Amino acid sequence: MNWEQLLSLKRFGDTNKRLRKEQDETRLGFEVDYDRVIFSSEFRSLQDKTQVIPLSKTDFVHTRLTHSLEVSVVGRSLGRKVGQKILEKHPHLQNIHGYLPNDFGAIVASAALAHDIGNPPFGHSGEKAIGEFFISGEGQHYKHDLTDSQYQDLCDFEGNANGFKIVTQSRAGREGGLRLSYATLGAFTKYPKASLPKKPTQHIADKKYGFFQTEKESFKDVAEELGLIPRGDVANLSYSRHPLAFLVEAADDICYTIIDFEDGINLGLIEEEYALEYLINLVRNSINTNKYHKLTNTKDRVSYLRALAINTLINEAVTIFMENEEAILNGQFSISLLDKSKYEAQINDIIKLSIDKVYQSKDVVDKEIAGYQILNSLLNTYSKAVNNTFLGKATNYDKLIMKGLPSTLDFNTDSLYVRLLNVCHYVSLMSDSQAIIEYRKIKGFSL
Repeated sequence: MNWEQLLSLKRFGDTNKRLRKEQDETRLGFEVDYDRVIFSSEFRSLQDKTQVIPLSKTDFVHTRLTHSLEVSVVGRSLGRKVGQKILEKHPHLQNIHGYLPNDFGAIVASAALAHDIGNPPFGHSGEKAIGEFFISGEGQHYKHDLTDSQYQDLCDFEGNANGFKIVTQSRAGREGGLRLSYATLGAFTKYPKASLPKKPTQHIADKKYGFFQTEKESFKDVAEELGLIPRGDVANLSYSRHPLAFLVEAADDICYTIIDFEDGINLGLIEEEYALEYLINLVRNSINTNKYHKLTNTKDRVSYLRALAINTLINEAVTIFMENEEAILNGQFSISLLDKSKYEAQINDIIKLSIDKVYQSKDVVDKEIAGYQILNSLLNTYSKAVNNTFLGKATNYDKLIMKGLPSTLDFNTDSLYVRLLNVCHYVSLMSDSQAIIEYRKIKGFSL
């Protein structure tokens, strides 16, 4: 892969090549990507979607929205630092084409901002709930009318693929979705493959999948424009990652490792004295002990250590990226950046404690149980109404349900797969609170 192609400013529908030197410096194309994401309704709904603690009533616990904003800030720093070093190593990118370090920062920040835009309500348990509806719930009887790839898309419903659908899918008056630059779309796609074959290798790009069958051709177009390297056999679309996707992943890894841990401390789920020692182990070389000992409360101490930890891991990720740039460009770097970190043991200690004390806390588990039931009921009700209507067998109840479904999604297509995927997509767009409202409505609990 080469950086000139990878930094493509092309957008859906373009007929002429967009050149970096012709860009308006006050309205750079990669920065337009950021604006389009942040003003989208799908992004706004993240303010009421679970990051770790579902439906928290406290003001300092992160939602998907605050998490995404923080990941984008970390991503911007990573991109700028890497961009500066890339331009020093490949000066023609700046001298001939006009690229600047902030271009890299803007691409990574935009992709990082959108990285969770496709996540359904109730966090990762929401993805599992949708999948299990088709694996072991009422949805399993659709299996024999779908191809293997179509059924796998539904059984392993993936927020990353749903995110790619959101930012690229066309509808009347909105051709090409958000019309993001292809560079940002490439950096956004951490898993540039279809749902099958499932985890064909241990390569990080094969961990999950990045697009549904409905967006297969759209992703192929993006991959070919960017010059991503094809992987696997011809029948199953799969490519090497866009190099900047490693930075988006690193930004997410840094934030959820450190900031989810911070939430756990502030909520009292992790004992302060015990927890702070874990963070100090990560920043021991940069901590100002005099300043630290002047801090008189938990929040300030945690905040100080969190800032140091994030800065430490940003610099570490930049170093690892540049040391492995050639392997990354050749598609031969097969792990996440932080998996190669000298701080791997400290990171793993923090994650393990977060899993034990936060992710598996009673409050989280109880609300995930409720989330399973809510999403299962919504999927069952909507899929029955949609398919009964298509088959001309709609009950009066089905007709009432159909009146509440959005006209922007096609529920009357001949394709069963598209009808079911659009039902899942509709449910995925709901916030946690909206899903609860819709559940209560269809169950007759509220008017």
